[in-house]
Amino acid sequence: MRLFVAVNLPTATRGRLWEEVEPLRAGKYPVKWVDAAALHLTVKFLGDVNEAKRVEVERGLEAAVGDTKTFNLAVGEFGTFPPVKQPRVLWVGCETLPVLELLADGVEREMAAIGFPVEGRPFRPHVTIGRVKRDARPAQLEGLRDQLKSLEFFEEPNIESIDLMRSHLGPTGPRYELLSAVEFT
Repeated sequence: MRLFVAVNLPTATRGRLWEEVEPLRAGKYPVKWVDAAALHLTVKFLGDVNEAKRVEVERGLEAAVGDTKTFNLAVGEFGTFPPVKQPRVLWVGCETLPVLELLADGVEREMAAIGFPVEGRPFRPHVTIGRVKRDARPAQLEGLRDQLKSLEFFEEPNIESIDLMRSHLGPTGPRYELLSAVEFT
């Protein structure tokens, strides 16, 4: 099974974010938009994991969480990866809180201890809202960054858990399934 560790935004926040991005979706840009139900902050992508390893992952997540308290996470300000040239990923940023950085670091350490490779890039908390199609031409994306920057969205939802998610790949895009949640105190 294809797994990842995520912070899932509350349903109401995902819905409001989806509504804010509607003008971009209506713009007919060559972008595969992330469905409202799938909007999340990825903490660690694990890839293909068997059932026995899943149990180790869940124990590792419990250890990584420790006594983490619930926290409010500021979500707002849109951008792209890469930030210059032709974008590949469209995102809304998440505040880089010490509690979130410590949580991500704890997850990274616990997953490394059970054999997952360490992420080579720094942790940049964001929620992917869309991916530019591979065959997109620069002319098709004209105005996209300006329109993205003109969006106004800001919320500070309460984050209560870190979640182990399963990704089911399909012809219409991925569908995510919550396998387990480690609640914060």
